[in-house]
Amino acid sequence: MTTAQWIGERARRRLTSSHPVVWYVTAGVVTTGLQELIFLAARPFIASVAANVVAIALTTVANTEFHRRVTFSRMRTSAAKLHLQSLGTFAFYASYGSLVLIVLQAIVGSPSASLEAVTLAVASTAGGVLRFVVLR
Repeated sequence: MTTAQWIGERARRRLTSSHPVVWYVTAGVVTTGLQELIFLAARPFIASVAANVVAIALTTVANTEFHRRVTFSRMRTSAAKLHLQSLGTFAFYASYGSLVLIVLQAIVGSPSASLEAVTLAVASTAGGVLRFVVLR
């Protein structure tokens, strides 16, 4: 084993020895923030539901891979199950976020992009708690 491999292995062990909830919340905060930035960047060019789907599509794979490698690294699973989890995560958040936006638009009429982003962040947080329970 080379020095770089040894250091990499020690870093991986240190990361994965932390409590899963800490890593899950950290990844959720980072991913939700990134989704909101992508949403707000896309919003002037496309409708809110489409911007939300684009943001989720761009962040779901990285988030799921992070959880596989760090948060739930002690759990062993097949590649097929991982792909199914990514697909399920994307489908859940895309459907859930779209429904939240449609309801918001029905209640408010023409909500600002900022209000939509905040609403999506709150909905994403609630969805993240549900996702953690399911993945555990």
